[in-house]
Amino acid sequence: MMRAWILPMLLVLCGSAAATELTSEGRLGTAAAVLLAFLALAGVTSPLIFPRSIGAREAQRRSAVDGRPVVFWRPGCTYCMRLRIRLGRSAHQLYWVNIWRDPVGAAAVRAANNGNETVPTVVVAGQPHTNPDPQWVRERLSPPA
Repeated sequence: MMRAWILPMLLVLCGSAAATELTSEGRLGTAAAVLLAFLALAGVTSPLIFPRSIGAREAQRRSAVDGRPVVFWRPGCTYCMRLRIRLGRSAHQLYWVNIWRDPVGAAAVRAANNGNETVPTVVVAGQPHTNPDPQWVRERLSPPA
């Protein structure tokens, strides 16, 4: 769990150091802007932007009942962040499994990707899809017309 927070913590520390230096030079406005930019980057790279993760077995069980996709992800993955941000509010309709917290989820991803832990891997109706287009995932959430 700690490694998920390394990048966000480094961004906060770097932003704080840069803001402190700019403040000592009397450039308060620039210091505030730099600090806000680093805090925004820390927020985007943190696990906080993702819906609450559940275990792979539970996600697969729930998906079998209601047909909603399962997303295997890991903190710090830019493609996972892209998928999460582009899905917007509909991201909460999916089941999210953090492969760094769930060894069963990591094994499922390796099985789907020739031994690699390539994320995001989205499982729809039992079929894995590696790094799918967010629009395609959103379409899988819509009930058939």
